[in-house]
Amino acid sequence: MKIGIIGLGRMGGNIAKRLMRAGHEAVVYDRNQSAIDELVSGGAVGASSLEDMHAKLADPPIYWVMLPAGDPTEQTIEALAGLCKSEAIIIDGGNTFYKDDIRRAKALAEKNVKYVDVGTSGGVWGLERGYCMMVGGPKETVDLLDPILEALAPGLGTIPRTPGRDGTPNEDPRAEKGYIHAGPAGAGHFVKMVHNGIEYGLMAAYAEGFDILAGKGSEKLPEDERFDLNLTDIAEVWRRGSVISSWLLDLSASALASDQELAKFSGKVADSGEGHWTVEAAMEEAVPAYVLSAALFARYRSRVDHTFGDKLLSAMRFGFGGHVEMPQ
Repeated sequence: MKIGIIGLGRMGGNIAKRLMRAGHEAVVYDRNQSAIDELVSGGAVGASSLEDMHAKLADPPIYWVMLPAGDPTEQTIEALAGLCKSEAIIIDGGNTFYKDDIRRAKALAEKNVKYVDVGTSGGVWGLERGYCMMVGGPKETVDLLDPILEALAPGLGTIPRTPGRDGTPNEDPRAEKGYIHAGPAGAGHFVKMVHNGIEYGLMAAYAEGFDILAGKGSEKLPEDERFDLNLTDIAEVWRRGSVISSWLLDLSASALASDQELAKFSGKVADSGEGHWTVEAAMEEAVPAYVLSAALFARYRSRVDHTFGDKLLSAMRFGFGGHVEMPQ
């Protein structure tokens, strides 16, 4: 299939590369010309503007927008809407607030333009590992996009099948490949939003645990109760058969192996919105979310009072997504 990809940053460029590896055609655009040039050297077709991209795509065109949530995505989709004719497909693969998806889908439907939201997880590792995707939009449109989604997804890989999954009609067989059609417009980003809220909680648990381990050597404790613990070895042993093993722990172990003091991180932990939105959704539904809300508030606190655990949070965020810390 032929697809236009707008936004060639940490994830957009790798999405284009993975699609081309699978035999799809990518027309690419970014304000950074060097990002376009790199992909063109690998077989992509470069576009000098959204209008130029539109002219180079098949009819009806398919656009994948991979830009920061908010104004950059909003303005780009508005511009595309002005170019698109009936049956065009606009995909938002960023971290958009799901209620914005619902609004956009309704507005675009008036022009018979299809809108699909794809919550995309995989960060800077997605090129090799594939992307876990949670998709919202009309079934017929999502089905049409299946060759693109399947190419981006991790696939079955070597993960053992889940006991109890027996192929019944209520199971989406694509889930085992790393992507699902979650529901109508907004459902994909809603599921991804909660995914990121859970991510906040998991990361906070690791950060707090390692903060406690690091503090055991404090001079505030009685001398015979102090332990000089090797955090690098602890992270490594927990990766090997422990019930708390995970990719986040893998990233923590890697960061600690590089520098047990995590000196290059200040501990000012940013948040990209999804944790906040998840807590908002919990309040709307009257669902208790003690861990997720505490993890969010801990990030706010980290901007004025940093701990070793906050440094580890920053190290994990950098490890999976290339996220930089907030400025000093």
